[in-house]
Amino acid sequence: MLKKTLHAKASHDMSNTTRSRWAAALLAATLTAGGFLAGTRAFAAQPAGSQPAAPAEEEAVKALQAEFLKLKFGMFIHFNMATFHGVEWVAGYPDPSTFDPGGPVDTDAWADAAVSAGMKYAVLTAKHVGGFCLWDSQYTTYDVLHPRCPYKQDLVAQFIKSFKSRGLKAGLYYCWRHPGFGDPNKHKVLPPECDPAAHSLKEQIEFQKAQLAELVARYPDVFYIWNDALDPKVMSAEEARAFFHSLRGKRPRLLASANWWSWAKKGTPYLDIAVKEMRRFPETNTFPGETCWKLEQSWFWKKGARPKPPAEVIRLLTTANSRNSNFLLNVGPDRRGRMEPASVRTLAEVGKLRKP
Repeated sequence: MLKKTLHAKASHDMSNTTRSRWAAALLAATLTAGGFLAGTRAFAAQPAGSQPAAPAEEEAVKALQAEFLKLKFGMFIHFNMATFHGVEWVAGYPDPSTFDPGGPVDTDAWADAAVSAGMKYAVLTAKHVGGFCLWDSQYTTYDVLHPRCPYKQDLVAQFIKSFKSRGLKAGLYYCWRHPGFGDPNKHKVLPPECDPAAHSLKEQIEFQKAQLAELVARYPDVFYIWNDALDPKVMSAEEARAFFHSLRGKRPRLLASANWWSWAKKGTPYLDIAVKEMRRFPETNTFPGETCWKLEQSWFWKKGARPKPPAEVIRLLTTANSRNSNFLLNVGPDRRGRMEPASVRTLAEVGKLRKP
């Protein structure tokens, strides 16, 4: 297994020698390995826009966008290393032992709460600003299967299974290392194997592409990739579209969105779905969009979290849907992986209010 040969170690700390070995091994894998990842990387290495989507694919994407807008209402789930440190953005690399919900996370309860609200899909933070991965990535040991992480379960797989079993679609959030994060010794975003303090932007981009290709290959039921902080300062729209076009070669029904770093640019078309964060699209919007909002006061759980009133959620949802946009409502599970009872009750009430 690639992960074992590249990263056989008990600690998530890496020497410069190990980093160099990773870079060489990843490059070799790009050039010589067969299968899904090799095809994706080889395509992505070509000049941006060199293989534009064919007219048939463009029409297929338009059909997928139309299907997406019919979903109308989804659940955003922020649950990752930040949950256990009481912050929105984790700094440095917290020890994997701190990701400890004290037992199995009941992802079925998450899905039940989404169903009660009438939601049709959900998006989980597979990798957030802390760089910690909720799946067993072949590119890092800084994940839920780390020797010091007590969880030892693939939380991405759990999430997908729970939501699929209830007829809901599953999407994954992935945070990109944008230059706007600044000091690479503070907000890492990427795992230690690609520590931004020791890797160029080009290396970081290749690492992130590899992890996304891995997610899409490993979890065929994922219909949607929610890219945070991905915009032209990371890569041009042409290169980004070419990359996701290559992923769509194996997953024809895959959609991707991008949340721009600049608040002034949020909602600008870049990939398949435009994203507004805590802001509304204009009434004149015609591009397929998604409006994400917090049910509670923060994205990640904090003690004392309180939900918005059901009527306010309904107003936000109705406005978003009237502007060619889905509404993605965030709920932050606590350190045991449980949603606040008041938030669960609010979601159920929203579901009742939405019924004709």
